[in-house]
Amino acid sequence: MKKTASASLIVCALLFGFGCNQKQEPVEEAQEVNEEKFEDTAVEEVKDDLSEFMTKAASGGMMEVELGKLAQEKAQHADVKSFGQMMVTDHTAANNELKALAGTKNITLPDSMSQDHMDNITELRQKTGADFDKAYMDLMVEDHNEDVEMFDEASRKLEDADAKAFASKTLTTLRKHQERAKQVKDMLDKAKK
Repeated sequence: MKKTASASLIVCALLFGFGCNQKQEPVEEAQEVNEEKFEDTAVEEVKDDLSEFMTKAASGGMMEVELGKLAQEKAQHADVKSFGQMMVTDHTAANNELKALAGTKNITLPDSMSQDHMDNITELRQKTGADFDKAYMDLMVEDHNEDVEMFDEASRKLEDADAKAFASKTLTTLRKHQERAKQVKDMLDKAKK
């Protein structure tokens, strides 16, 4: 009897542990909360598009701020540190604006960033000096290329006027970041030769 009870407890513990490890991505979790809010309403599709854009933008914004702080701490080159400071300043402002907008639209934002964004932070935390500078600026070029594309599409296709205005306004800043990231990356690449 004791063996059966012990075996049952072990199986239950394993199942419980397995279930706990199946935590959903924060961005997907927020999107699902939003989908449930607007399910079977006339604005369901409009809100789904809005939710997808806002939750992804929130995760990306959180990553930019964290990586910017990391760059200020770990970067070797002054231009990389300066770029990191610009990321913290500009993305903190955009994140705050996004939070306020989400509140007015009844959109739930993720409370933490996606696993992909966390992986980028983890990877860069392991680098130092010139290796950090290069990896950070490579990521910033790649990430801002993706951000510009996402915000450009949102500024043209979202049906919510306030969200379109936010996307358009932020797109201008993201394009400046994209251009500056390319300049700093090119400078680092030339210095290595």
